[in-house]
Amino acid sequence: MKVKAPAIALPSKTPARPRTKPAEVRLDELMAAAETLFLEKGVEATTITEIVESAQVAKGTFYHYFTSKNEMLEALGKRYTEQFLISVDEAVSACAADDWAGRLRVWIHANVETYVQTFRTHDIVYTNHHHHDRSNQAKNAILDQLLEIIEGGKAAGVWAPAEPRVVALLIYSGVHGATDDIIATQTKDCAPFARNVSDACLRMLSPTQTAG
Repeated sequence: MKVKAPAIALPSKTPARPRTKPAEVRLDELMAAAETLFLEKGVEATTITEIVESAQVAKGTFYHYFTSKNEMLEALGKRYTEQFLISVDEAVSACAADDWAGRLRVWIHANVETYVQTFRTHDIVYTNHHHHDRSNQAKNAILDQLLEIIEGGKAAGVWAPAEPRVVALLIYSGVHGATDDIIATQTKDCAPFARNVSDACLRMLSPTQTAG
């Protein structure tokens, strides 16, 4: 009589791991590696070989996305401003929709705080590509955030600037220019400074009223 061999359980198949990372992940890691090296060594002293070795990608991957280090630096500038925009937008979105003075204060504080935290990257990416580049759509979006607050407050009767965009440009430039001063003096607590700047901006919008 033949004896049947016991059934052998076959190992279950596990999903195969992808051999390559998604393109957007590789690009993000490549740019993050470059930013870290630029901060540590400077742009000129950093080589493309060092960037790809740090990101653990082939040199061909770099040239798939960029033709040169300068082109990567320009992309890092856009990335920086987009991240800046998200940071400010998240802070403002936490305010009540009809609290226009509060939204302005938070917008100013978030700009000051984010700039203080990231100025070293800002200085690197905008050495050759200035922050006031008219084609920088992400930078313009930050200004649009402010203009939306000013126009919203005007529609609600909170303040009444004759030229909302002019006031927005003055506040935008003033906030970032003034923040350079506390960066230069290495002020550790930027909250009192942000409050003072907010008070001044509210007086600009409502000169006959107290800042509140």
